[in-house]
Amino acid sequence: MTALECVEHGLITSANLENQSEPAIQIEHVTQAVVAIVPAAGIGSRMGADRPKQYLEVCGQSILAHTLDRLLSHPQISQVIVALHPDDDIFDSLPQAIHPKLIKVLGGGERADSVLAALQLAPQNSWALVHDAARPCLTAADIDKLLASRRQFPQGAILAMPVRDTMKRANQLGEIGTTVCRDDLWHALTPQLFPTGQLKGYLNAAMAAGAVVTDEASAMEWAGISPGLVSGRADNIKVTHPDDFGLAELFLMRALSSR
Repeated sequence: MTALECVEHGLITSANLENQSEPAIQIEHVTQAVVAIVPAAGIGSRMGADRPKQYLEVCGQSILAHTLDRLLSHPQISQVIVALHPDDDIFDSLPQAIHPKLIKVLGGGERADSVLAALQLAPQNSWALVHDAARPCLTAADIDKLLASRRQFPQGAILAMPVRDTMKRANQLGEIGTTVCRDDLWHALTPQLFPTGQLKGYLNAAMAAGAVVTDEASAMEWAGISPGLVSGRADNIKVTHPDDFGLAELFLMRALSSR
């Protein structure tokens, strides 16, 4: 179901859609509070470990702890909301769990469910900066770039990286079906930054409509909004497979040694 069809079914109002044809967020709203949201309710089964991947240790503490350190220490982030699995019995043992800027909330079965649960605690007139729990190498400079982009992209934006390699699309036999032109292709990264009220409304409506929501930007795209692309660093990797662990350790060691 498209956004326009959702208007007909009453899931979102036509007024909301019409407002998106004009800059809905004025330049002065750049001063609004920024709330970081970390969906951390996943079990990380692809890592093949005895605990969720965000709790695997690297450079002296867990991946999630490194991620939270990057967000909690940023002066423009007023609050960090972490969405956790209902059976999580590890988080409270992290030193970051008692940080005054941090709030816990129960997450859901899908990423969008966890983000929505966290958005319920964020001020309506704020910016939601959503970041993967398993991206511990985020730099303050990339956060600064994304926050500064609100002047250019008042509709919201994401960190991303232009595709550099030749891209292939496979056929059903696992062979190369075709070569995909890499021009204008980007790898979507996080954080992703959007006005809190809009993100909450469009995530709810997109999920109610049965749309495929793989990240926050896809919910905004479903609603007819084109988020901005802000070029981010290549070392902002997501630790998903065992091979990623060593690379994240290398990047973190380099960052720690440069402090």
